[in-house]
Amino acid sequence: MPRNPDTSRGGNRGDPDSAEEPEPSCSAEGLVTPLFGTQSAVKQEGAELINEFAVRTDKLTRTFDDYLAVDAIDLRVSKGSSFGFLGPNGAGKSTTIKMLTGLLAPTSGTVEILGQQLAGTTDDLEVRRRIGVVPEGLALFDYLTGIEYLTFIGRIYGLEAKETETRIESLLSLMKLDDQESKLTMDYSSGMKKKLAIAAALIGNPELLFLDEPFEGVDAVNTSVLCEIFQSFVRGGGTIFLTSHVLEFVERLCTDVAIISRGSIVHEASMKSLDGSLEKCFLEVVGKREKVVDLEWLAGKTGRDSFEK
Repeated sequence: MPRNPDTSRGGNRGDPDSAEEPEPSCSAEGLVTPLFGTQSAVKQEGAELINEFAVRTDKLTRTFDDYLAVDAIDLRVSKGSSFGFLGPNGAGKSTTIKMLTGLLAPTSGTVEILGQQLAGTTDDLEVRRRIGVVPEGLALFDYLTGIEYLTFIGRIYGLEAKETETRIESLLSLMKLDDQESKLTMDYSSGMKKKLAIAAALIGNPELLFLDEPFEGVDAVNTSVLCEIFQSFVRGGGTIFLTSHVLEFVERLCTDVAIISRGSIVHEASMKSLDGSLEKCFLEVVGKREKVVDLEWLAGKTGRDSFEK
């Protein structure tokens, strides 16, 4: 039986002997101190770096009957980095994330998360308590309120009731969901559901965040707040594995990128090494946009006249 996670992660990591925890803040910067802090897994005093990779795969493959969804990919994501995993629709991004988080078994190959190889058994529970996931389908419980849902997630992470309550209060305020306490999640808008899923991914104070389209359906103001949270998380020593079709946010957040197409990694680079914009690189690697068919009937005077005749 895996041990419960260290609930003191929400406290002062710089001084492990300190009995006091800082007061939570609802600002993006302030939130990082009580909930995140410096990730202790990066380096131990007087010791070599234990494992430089937060994510490592070797020949990771997944097939669905005769369809090859992910084709023997090798990933190396350094600890303390923000890694953008990009590709067109159907390229294999979400399938890869499901394998990395233990939600889907690979057909072949290996996955190593935070130095531990996933085995598809209960031994994986310990490392899964050290990660946070915003999945493709969100998977919220329709008949729970936001507070009830986050309380449930906090219990899964083994947080004490008082600490769970403190983190919920901070996260709901930050996500602008604190005025929706009595509303069931089934009545949330798509953007509200996304923000609640992100709050659930953060509440356990993870070392590694997997974010599958975290900005989808979120308004511009809250997107900016989320970017600040994610940037602060990485500055504190955390690692992010991000998929997004909004390349502007990938450029803003990520230190490294990999592009997958038809199940294979076709390009890897640091953001600093890219020659020009990320969009230019993406189009060159994946393929330029095909010419759009001219639908004269859809708009414009010619189309309207033809319809009227």
